[in-house]
Amino acid sequence: MTRTRVTLAAALLLGAGLPALAQVDLSGSWQSKNHEDALERGAGPNPGDFTGIPFNASGRAYALMNSQSQISMPERICAFYSQWHMMVGTFGVKIWNETDPLTGKTVAWVVGAWEDRAQMTIWMDGRPHPSKSAPHSQEGFTTGVWDGNVLTAYTTHMLTGYLRRNGVMTSNQATMTTHFIRHGDMLTLASQLEDPIYLSEPYYISRTFVTAPTLMNSGGPPCVVGDEGVAEGVVPHYLPGRNPLVDEMTKLYGIPKEAAMGGAETMYPAFRDKIKDGFKMPAKCQRNCGGPAGN
Repeated sequence: MTRTRVTLAAALLLGAGLPALAQVDLSGSWQSKNHEDALERGAGPNPGDFTGIPFNASGRAYALMNSQSQISMPERICAFYSQWHMMVGTFGVKIWNETDPLTGKTVAWVVGAWEDRAQMTIWMDGRPHPSKSAPHSQEGFTTGVWDGNVLTAYTTHMLTGYLRRNGVMTSNQATMTTHFIRHGDMLTLASQLEDPIYLSEPYYISRTFVTAPTLMNSGGPPCVVGDEGVAEGVVPHYLPGRNPLVDEMTKLYGIPKEAAMGGAETMYPAFRDKIKDGFKMPAKCQRNCGGPAGN
């Protein structure tokens, strides 16, 4: 055996126990499959639908104060969402890698911006997260590591945002862990959000994208602030105990109020046994019923 072959054989043996250096290519344009959680990604969830949200008391109280008219305030019309919007928003994503010009190694993976979500830069060079007192932004700060063929990204330093588009909010202490999993022409994102201010347990969600047949742009047209009818100096909201929509899910679908108001217990299948005696099937579905023409 020549020296070249001996060296190659030794390298293969030494590397047998090491993780593979070649990783999955995530780059490209990815189109969202919006039939998953179609209501969440489309018109938005029903008011007062907090089912499955692991609220603590503060999170529920904040959500019940919310009025959807808040987004019509001039200072909120062009407000960006946090990076959690990538998990529950409508649009697809464009992903590419940025490399070191000398070594060619990937320094960062970038998930392009939407018109209402900032770009996510996933740093792969081992840099640490900033201190807790460092400035927060809509982009946040994200680092990533490969676990086999799965890219796991960890995001901190986000500004407050929404968890569900009906008043369920996240604080600026929320953190987000997202797994990017590619299977051929499909890309699955599985994400976990933890928030010590508004949630008692982590919240989980996943979504799927497929390769887009055409090039997707990153970003969008600039937002223009307009008058949407909210009086100057007024912040639409509901005072504690005055939200008129807390019985919405019971009236529409017969779901008991204790389930509609959320809480960690409502995330688990065993909760159905607890509330089944309080559930009454409505005579007719009145909203978001699915099927032809929404009936």
